[in-house]
Amino acid sequence: MPKALIVYATRTGQTQNIAELIAEGIRFAGAEAKAINVNQVKKQEDLEGYDAYVFGSATYHGEMLQGMKQMLFLAEKLGLKGKPGGAFGAFGWSGEAPDRIYDTMKNIFEMDLVPSALRLKSASLQGGMQMAQDYGRQIGKKLMGE
Repeated sequence: MPKALIVYATRTGQTQNIAELIAEGIRFAGAEAKAINVNQVKKQEDLEGYDAYVFGSATYHGEMLQGMKQMLFLAEKLGLKGKPGGAFGAFGWSGEAPDRIYDTMKNIFEMDLVPSALRLKSASLQGGMQMAQDYGRQIGKKLMGE
């Protein structure tokens, strides 16, 4: 069964909640999914062995969190070209992090991404739970070859 890795960087827990909902959506599509905090990624090997990748970070002062920046340098060495994926994040005001992660995955890693990054203030506001699960389903469908 194909499997996806969701790596998130969070300050308040909102991005973690979104990551877990995306993982549910991927599972609804028939694939395996594992969500981990970026702090669990210590070396490149911690990222290896997955068929799809989804990266997310909260936006803090207009930037992704430092741990996500460091993890992206490790991920660059994985050879992710053509692999399915997506990017997401929670934000309070501006929300640039998910788009920056998405652009990195698309233009530098050359991944096969869903059409856009998912940006939510919270998974519990304005249908955020459904949007996060649907985002995961989109990734899961790509992963399952649909």
